[in-house]
Amino acid sequence: MTNPRRNFLKGSAGLAAMGAMGAVAMGSSGAATAATAQASDTPKLKDRNDMMIEVYRALALQTACYAVNASKDTAGARSKITGNIARIDRQIRASKQFIGQDLRLVVLPEYFATGYPLGDTIPGWAKKAAFAMDGPEYDALAKSAQDNKVYLVSNAYETDPNFPGLYFQASVVFDDAGNTVLRYRRMVSLFAPTPYDVWDKYLDVYGIDGVFPVAHTPLGRLACVASEEILYPEIARSLALRGAEVFLHSTSEVGSPALTPKDIAKRARAFENMAYVISANTAGILDVDIPNQSTDGMSKIVDDQGRVMVECSDGESMVAFAEIDIHALRRRRERPGMGHILSRLPKDAMAQGLAPAALQPNALLPNGELRIPERAEFAQRQRATIDALKTAGVLGND
Repeated sequence: MTNPRRNFLKGSAGLAAMGAMGAVAMGSSGAATAATAQASDTPKLKDRNDMMIEVYRALALQTACYAVNASKDTAGARSKITGNIARIDRQIRASKQFIGQDLRLVVLPEYFATGYPLGDTIPGWAKKAAFAMDGPEYDALAKSAQDNKVYLVSNAYETDPNFPGLYFQASVVFDDAGNTVLRYRRMVSLFAPTPYDVWDKYLDVYGIDGVFPVAHTPLGRLACVASEEILYPEIARSLALRGAEVFLHSTSEVGSPALTPKDIAKRARAFENMAYVISANTAGILDVDIPNQSTDGMSKIVDDQGRVMVECSDGESMVAFAEIDIHALRRRRERPGMGHILSRLPKDAMAQGLAPAALQPNALLPNGELRIPERAEFAQRQRATIDALKTAGVLGND
């Protein structure tokens, strides 16, 4: 297969283009036009370039993560990653055969091909497990999307030539022709670098719309929220105000028969932003010492009313699939009333209220020079931020 995803994104140049394009429509050729939702009496809508949006099925694929932490060397880790991606491809193909040919969108769990770093240094994990933006792992995922004729949502650690020595956690969306149509880097992470750590340079390279990208597609306006970021309403709201209609949530979170904070948040983010949430959890993390099934179950799809449409139990599963009706969503979004949250938001007032933030940007870019941190530094920085919150009176200290 040729690499059609590079029609839109080849190395850093494509991502910079995405930053400039931001919340405008993105075609497989990379062309952009302004998107206008049009009302219709049929179950099809024009979104951009005369593409027709129809009712389709989406799947939050709950699959096990075979971690690479114990791999003896980089070659062993990379071989395991290749096998993990091949296994996912087979699961997507089998799921579509069962669910039906109208399965058009598949969301994968968080770091599904590698697991997360346990004790590795930042450069060590980058070498062992991070994907290059134009690397073979993304080629394989693009091919899977193309072969299975689905939009495929991946989540992985990746390197960026603009920030050598670092990695970011990225959610990447491939369309059904294998093109990259969206790349989102996780903004909130306790033990890993984020764009906020190199904020000034990141904005110079990608712009604010590269920080909060929304892809206009035949499946609606798609945006990604990674892992615990579902707990941060500001991130989902930033994407919603750029037009997001479907939140694609890759996660690896604690499973429980009781409501968890993240599970509550999925319902809340859907309702308050009048959008679908498609959330794929791991079916456990294997080949590590942590009990395997600690992060298992609860993959689900939530509609814009905050109602759970479908939900998995534990174990590997394709049960979490449901119909996504963008036409009906847009009809509800055009209906005035108290429930129309987005039209009633005093955004400027809220922005001023959030202004005195304690967590400062550019922690890894002192004096404009990139610095590679020790992993222990992230915990030290959080302690310093908590102290700053106490000093500012945000946390009670009287």
